[in-house]
Order: sequence, then structure tokens, then C-alpha cells
Amino acid sequence: MSNQLDLLIIGAGPAGLSAARAAAQEGLSYLVIEKGTIADTIRRYPVGRTLFSTPNELEMDAGALKPCRDKPTREELLSHYIHFVLEHDLRINAGERVVDLENLIENDIEKGGPEFLVHTDKNRYQASRILFAIGAMAHPRRLNIPGEDLPKTHHLFVEPYAYVRKDALVVGGGNSAAEAALFLAEEGARTTLAIWRDDWENHDPKAGAMKHWVRKPLEQQIAAGHLRVILYKDILEITELTVTLKTEEGEILKIANDVVFVLIGSDADLTMLKKLGVQTEPGKLTEVPAYDPVTFETSVRGVYVAGHFTHARHIKAAIDIPRRIVPLIAQSLRASVAD
Repeated sequence: MSNQLDLLIIGAGPAGLSAARAAAQEGLSYLVIEKGTIADTIRRYPVGRTLFSTPNELEMDAGALKPCRDKPTREELLSHYIHFVLEHDLRINAGERVVDLENLIENDIEKGGPEFLVHTDKNRYQASRILFAIGAMAHPRRLNIPGEDLPKTHHLFVEPYAYVRKDALVVGGGNSAAEAALFLAEEGARTTLAIWRDDWENHDPKAGAMKHWVRKPLEQQIAAGHLRVILYKDILEITELTVTLKTEEGEILKIANDVVFVLIGSDADLTMLKKLGVQTEPGKLTEVPAYDPVTFETSVRGVYVAGHFTHARHIKAAIDIPRRIVPLIAQSLRASVAD
């Protein structure tokens, strides 16, 4: 088993990287465990995608992210995060998955707690504090209809080039679905976007409307006849050759189809948090961990959260919050040693 850690961080996205840097600055013994790659969520964005946010909302240090245009691409942002890790020599074990967690001392202050034993698929670690920075991409939401498990059905869009001159259906109403439909249409796929009327007619960015710089070229593709929009009520069935859906007007349509992208959002994996006894509460779209709004400590002493699966859902907050809470974690550790 590895040496005792002050802080074990689960997840190497912006929140996890920010927490690692703050832990190093506080002189804590720490380690980041990441089941995928550094900034894995960003890596799974579509190839060549331009981010919606400006550099000051995404960068780890002010002025460090210098994109070629006003907003960085997926590749520029990935490079920025990776070089942040390299520059500060952050301790990150990528490609290592947490499989179990044990609370060794529970919440008994008199016993000197808390203390946790973390089991991964490669090692075991003992840590005084745990910070979950796991993001919210673990479980893509599903339609739960026949055919959703066919090889032609995907819950992640990466690039359009395999679908030139093929019939592609994108289901969803957010920016990810709109972008996928746009990329497919622009690159020669016969594309249909199935979207709820409320989402299509929503033009209020504060209410989750698609960004105007996505909608405008999307509408241009529609006008050019390269993209079809169906206002749907239900997707009924996916088969090898077709998709059956019900329109807003109640019409049943069966359309020829080669590939389906179901892009209706995703949820965090709260399994480990719940196993530790962390309480949850309703979030904007799904449940989130309950936590102290100042310290971000959960209902289980010594367990903290930060990032997109909390109420603070934006990347800037994911970067800024660990810089506030890790010094508080260090302070609590020093206080426990003094006692």
C-alpha cells in the first residue's frame, strides 16, 4: 500500500487539476486518480470543436491560454491543461480506476478521524481527506427504447467523417446535439435533427437555449437543404435500417437511417459517494451531493466535492473553488495534528 496521503483527489479535469496545484502549494501530500486521461471530458469533445467560453473562463492561470481565435478549440484547451500538469509536475495517475472506498474511522473526532482507504484497480491508498472532482459525464442519458443498444446508436459524437452520404439522425435539444447535427450536415451526411418544440423555439441563453453562433449556421444548413429538423414528441424504435418517431403533431414517421446519435445529456456516477454515506439533493436536472456552500465538505466528514456535478457547474467555478477549499482542507489537517 502506498504511503499515507493528506488528500486524494478523484478526477483530473479542471477541478482536479486546480485542486492538485493548490495542494502542492499548501505542502500537502496528495495524489490525483483518473480513470481516463488528463482532462478526459474535454478530450471526448468533437474533434476541432470551438469552446463556447472565452480563455479567461477556462485557463488555469490568467493569460496562460492563448488561442489563435477569440475562443479556444478542443485541441488548444487540451494542450493548455496538459502543459499545466507538466509545468507544475502534478502527481496524477491516469488510467487508474477507483473501485472501492472505506471510511476507516467514520466521523469520530475523538479517534482522530477521518481516515479513508481507497482501492483502485492498481493499488491501495490511505488518505485523510478525499476530494471528488469526477465531472458529470459518466452516464449518458438514454431514451430506453428498442434498438438503443444497436451498434449504429451512439451516445457520444466525436467527428462526422465516417458518415459522408449516409443518413444520420441526431436526437437532442442542447448545444452538443446542435453542434453534432451542424458538423454532420456540413461534412456531407444527410442529417436530421430531432428536437422538442420547446427547445427549438427557445432563444433565451439563460434558459439553456443553443448558442446563437451554433443556431445561425444550423439555420443556414436548413435553408440550403442539407439539414432537416423534426419537432418530435417520442422516439419509438431504432432498427438496423430505420428510426420510428412520433412528431409533435402526432404523426408516426419511419425514416431511413444509418446512424443515430442520442445526445440528451449525461449524469455523474455518485455510487462511491453514496457508498460512503454522502447525502444528495435535487440539482438543476438531476441529484447532486449535498455539501457546505463555503467548504464544499459533504455530509460525511473529510469528503469534499468540486466541479461540474455540483451546483457550481461551469469550468471557471471548477477551477476557482478548489483554490478556496484546499487551503481550508490544509487548515483542518494542521488543526487535527495540533490536537
